Amino acid sequence: MSFEKIPNNVDLSGDKRLQRALEAWQPNFINWWKEMGPDGFQEKDIYLRTAVSVELDGWAHFDHVRMPDYRWGIFLTPHDGNRKIAFGDHIGEPAWQEVPGEHRNALRRLIVTQGDTEPASVEQQRMLGKVAPSLYDLRNLFQVNVEEGRHLWAMVYLLHSYFGRDGREEAEAMLERRSGNPDKPRILTTFNEPIDDWLSFYMFTMFTDRDGKYQLLSLAESGFDPLARSCRFMLTEEAHHMFVGETGVQRVVDRTCQVMKEQDSDDGFKHGVVPLALVQKYLNFWFTSSLDLFGAEVSSNAAQFFAQGLKGRAHEERDYTEHALREGTYRVARPENGKLVEDEVAIRNALNEVLRDGYIEDNDRGVRKWNKTLEEHGMSYRFKLPSRRFNRKVGVYADHCFDPEGNLISREQFDKLRDQWLPTAEERKQVATLMQPVYERGKIANWIAPPPRGINSQAVDFEYVKM
Repeated sequence: MSFEKIPNNVDLSGDKRLQRALEAWQPNFINWWKEMGPDGFQEKDIYLRTAVSVELDGWAHFDHVRMPDYRWGIFLTPHDGNRKIAFGDHIGEPAWQEVPGEHRNALRRLIVTQGDTEPASVEQQRMLGKVAPSLYDLRNLFQVNVEEGRHLWAMVYLLHSYFGRDGREEAEAMLERRSGNPDKPRILTTFNEPIDDWLSFYMFTMFTDRDGKYQLLSLAESGFDPLARSCRFMLTEEAHHMFVGETGVQRVVDRTCQVMKEQDSDDGFKHGVVPLALVQKYLNFWFTSSLDLFGAEVSSNAAQFFAQGLKGRAHEERDYTEHALREGTYRVARPENGKLVEDEVAIRNALNEVLRDGYIEDNDRGVRKWNKTLEEHGMSYRFKLPSRRFNRKVGVYADHCFDPEGNLISREQFDKLRDQWLPTAEERKQVATLMQPVYERGKIANWIAPPPRGINSQAVDFEYVKM
């Protein structure tokens, strides 16, 4: 493999040792992609966006390409030789260009955890192409997939470049774990959940990829400059993933409303669309599962990462004026003796919750757009984010039960009402019956509305995938 096969702006050809290491890893990645990437479409020409540089005219090059031939590259935003660490106990010190020895393990853990999510989501979504509602959606799925692959490359580059043998071993391990595998699962629980239908895919890209956005925003503030620069470029691609999710759900809602009015019926499944109440159940599941990805409400790890200058708050430099956080508290509600009590927690220990606050507010904006669609159709139904305490598996609420409004209830009450709040196995099967593939240009499945416009100024009926 020649240098030109890996687009990059890190002078890969000037570091022969690193180049050889990545050349040795690359065939394993391609083998993983062919085994665990999109099933049944490896030989198809897909209209994909490829990053070839970080400049405005280079990071989004569109062309038809087979996915195994996609040019996964390594890109960092331009180096700023004057950049200073902007938060924690190292404020004002020059950003690190090499890994500080005392922070080596913590940084490696952050990079591996982020990197592991990227191939995991590809594995979760690998069968969806077989039931795609249109060529437009099929192309968007594959665009998300190849960019998750590129994000894996970004983290693998850091591991190979800065962590020696340990880094190379971690990079190999990310190709060995498998989403949902009971023996070698992915690190984070949400990335072991099955994604068997397109409503789950849209919810995942709406909620779980938005968690990814907030994790990348916080790592983009890191005092370890190569990590910060990697994450800043990754954020340019993450926006499309959330667009796919937010507009995908909106199109599902739009079509359901159309059919309900045409048929004067609330029975969505009877008329081949997804009932609005079930869309809310899917929302409840994926939103609360994604909330867990931020970690515990009170976290010494979060405090340590901040103090060490490894992981800041989202938009740390832009949105905040006080960056040391040696003083100040945050109120965290926790269950005790059948009721909620509030604790004053040192702000550094509550930074997972601070990040979660921004995430919830961001999601609420998207849900309001879905509700505007309902309003435009004259529907009285409205979607709502459940409480951050509902259906949690991580943190202070994990061993307690709450209703979607956040009220503490008994396990017996939760089990009795669970099926009103979360999708049942039978409902998932009913959604799956709607998932019939549509590969004809300009055609779309009955259960979803067409998009208002195509990709990159192309028509909606453009040949996004050459079947």
